[in-house]
Amino acid sequence: MKVQLRYFASIREAIGSGSETLETSATTLAALRDELIGRSGAHAEALARGKAVRVALNQTMSDETAALTEGAEIGFFPPVTGG
Repeated sequence: MKVQLRYFASIREAIGSGSETLETSATTLAALRDELIGRSGAHAEALARGKAVRVALNQTMSDETAALTEGAEIGFFPPVTGG
């Protein structure tokens, strides 16, 4: 299925792109993240397990067990700090 990926802040900088369309066989957000980690060193570093990465599915923050659907939009966000 095709999904639209969006990367924000430091993740976007590390990967070198703000968005892309991806053909995937992943069925959950967790499987998609694992697939992306295997794509390149930049993806592996930015999305590594153990890093606090938030994921949104169709503009709603979601648990990684959420199911993917054709045409879904997935956003990856690093931890946010402020002050």
